[in-house]
Amino acid sequence: MPSRNHLDKIGRKKKKKWTEEAMERALIEVKSGRCTVRRAAKEFGVPKSSLGDRVSGRVTPGSRSGPAQLITSADEELLVEFSLYMSKHGFPLTKQQLVSFASSIYKRQHRRVAFSKLGQTWWLNFRKRQEKNITIQPADNVVRGRTVSVRKEAVDQFFHLLSTVMEAHGLRDKPLQILNCNEVGFHLGRKRVILPKSASLGCKPTPGSRDHISILACFSATGEDIPPFIIYSKAYPGGVCYKTQGPPNALYGWSDSGCINSDLFKKWFLKHFLLHTPKERPLLLIFDGHKSPINLEVVEAARKEDVILLCLPPHCSHILQPLDAGLFVLLKQHFAALIGDGCATDTHYAVSKKEFSGVFKETYQVVKEEEGVRIVKEGFRKCGIYPLNHFAINEGHLMPLHSMGPAAGPSLSTSAQGVHTVGDVIAAGPSS
Repeated sequence: MPSRNHLDKIGRKKKKKWTEEAMERALIEVKSGRCTVRRAAKEFGVPKSSLGDRVSGRVTPGSRSGPAQLITSADEELLVEFSLYMSKHGFPLTKQQLVSFASSIYKRQHRRVAFSKLGQTWWLNFRKRQEKNITIQPADNVVRGRTVSVRKEAVDQFFHLLSTVMEAHGLRDKPLQILNCNEVGFHLGRKRVILPKSASLGCKPTPGSRDHISILACFSATGEDIPPFIIYSKAYPGGVCYKTQGPPNALYGWSDSGCINSDLFKKWFLKHFLLHTPKERPLLLIFDGHKSPINLEVVEAARKEDVILLCLPPHCSHILQPLDAGLFVLLKQHFAALIGDGCATDTHYAVSKKEFSGVFKETYQVVKEEEGVRIVKEGFRKCGIYPLNHFAINEGHLMPLHSMGPAAGPSLSTSAQGVHTVGDVIAAGPSS
C-alpha cells in the first residue's frame, strides 16, 4: 500500500517553473542591498534556497539546475557544429546518427561506465536546448530507387555545391588538391576448368566459401595516388607475407564483409590519407559518404588539417565517381590478365587470399606506369569535376523528376540547404 508521503507527493501541485532571467534579477537586487534573499525570492518567484546558493557562491550564477548534462555544453556545441558542417557538405544527419555520435562523445568521456547509447529523453532535451541553432526537416519530394542517381535536379545541385566550395577555397585551378577516393571489390574463389562445349562461360565456383577483398583507392585530379588500402573479409591471411608482397606503403585492414566501414574509414583517413597527401592546403576530398560513413573524429581531423569533405549523391558512381569512370575497369582487366582468368567479367578470380596482395601489387604498378595517370585525368574530366564542367555529364544519363515513377528502397534528394534523407534530418536554422 502506498505511503501517506507518496500519496501527498502525487496529489501535490507542481510549482511554477522559474526562469534564469528572474533568478538574475533577484540576484542583482540582493547583491545591491535593496532586498533580502527571502523578499527577492518571493518577489521574483524563484526558490529561496537556489537564490541563497548563488548569493553565497556555492552555485555559479547562470549554471544549469537539475541533473547534470550527459555531455558537456562545449561538446554539445561541437556536436551542433558537426551536424551543420555535415548538412552543408552533403551528409545530413538523421536522429539516429546524431544520437550515435553523441553516445560516442559520452563514451569517450566515461570509458569505465557500462553504457550503450543515449536515449529519447536526451534527444528531446537536446532539441529543446538547440532549437535556435538547428531545425529538424522532413525529407519531402523524395524520389525512391536507383533512378535518383540520374535525377537531373540532384546532379545540378551537386555541381552547384561543388562550384560553391571550389570558388570559396580557390580550387578551380588546383588539380593536385582535388582528390577522389572510392572502393572497388574483388571476389575470390572461382577457377577456370575444362567444360563441354555446351557450357557457356567456362567458369564454375570452387567448393567452399568465397573471400571478398576491397581496395580503397584515392587519386588526385593530376593522377597522383595515395597508396591503396586493402581490406580483407573476416580476417587477415595467415602470416605476414601479404604485407611484404603488397604495394609499397599500402595500408591493410579487415571487416566481416571485406568492405569499408566507419571504423576502417577513420583508420584510413587519420593514419594513412593525412600521412600521404600533398602538403598544399586546402584539400578537397570527394567520395561516396553513404558507402564510407564518416564519424566525428574524421570531421574534427579534417577541419584541423584543412581538408574539405564533400559527399556525392547516392547511387551516382557511374556518372560522378572519377575512379569508376575508367581506372577500376582497367585494374580488373589487368588483374584478370595477370592470373590468366577468363572470368573477369563477373569479378570472381582464381587467386587465394594469401596471394592477392602480390598479384594486386603487380597490377597496380602496371596500370599506374602505363596508363593510370591519363585514365584518372580522363575520369575527372568525364565526371565534370576537373576541369569543373557541369555539361560534361552525358544528358542521356539524366532524367527529369516528373518522368520517374516510384520504386522500392529509400534514397536521397537534394535541396539548396543540403541533402535530405528519407525521414527527419538535421539542418541549419531555428525550427519552424
